[in-house]
Amino acid sequence: MAPPLLFDLSKIDLEKTVFGRTAISEVNPQSHEMAQLDGIIWYDRAKLLILGYKDITKSEFWVRGHIPGRPIMPAVIMVEAAAQLASFFMKRVYGLTGFIGFSGIEQAKFRDTVVPGDRLYLLGHISKVRSRQFSADVQGMVNNKLAFDVAITGMRV
Repeated sequence: MAPPLLFDLSKIDLEKTVFGRTAISEVNPQSHEMAQLDGIIWYDRAKLLILGYKDITKSEFWVRGHIPGRPIMPAVIMVEAAAQLASFFMKRVYGLTGFIGFSGIEQAKFRDTVVPGDRLYLLGHISKVRSRQFSADVQGMVNNKLAFDVAITGMRV
């Protein structure tokens, strides 16, 4: 059984983007084919919540080889998108400085496929913050269905 959503999407304007690729690239070092976050739609600094997205195109680097004839976004790339969402929140919204590295993954569940043409919504909640480390719960939604959920840890390096 899928967990409840981290927050109610019906109260958020999904057509609005508050931070685009340029703002994301100012704090997240991933670039070219490794940039897995296209925009931030909404965030709540006080509640440590964020909503972003990745538009999946036919030109993604994995399309040709990750199941020829039936391209499916690799689970590891979904987790990378989740990590980039959490990193963006911690640096741009929360104000953490320095380089943030991905340091752990727990409780990953992959529930549906993500394919070219989809918009992958990324719902994030920063669940724990320490001086150098943080934890986040992230859910990925496609076509109003939960595609994955994961708990990740990041660390200032």
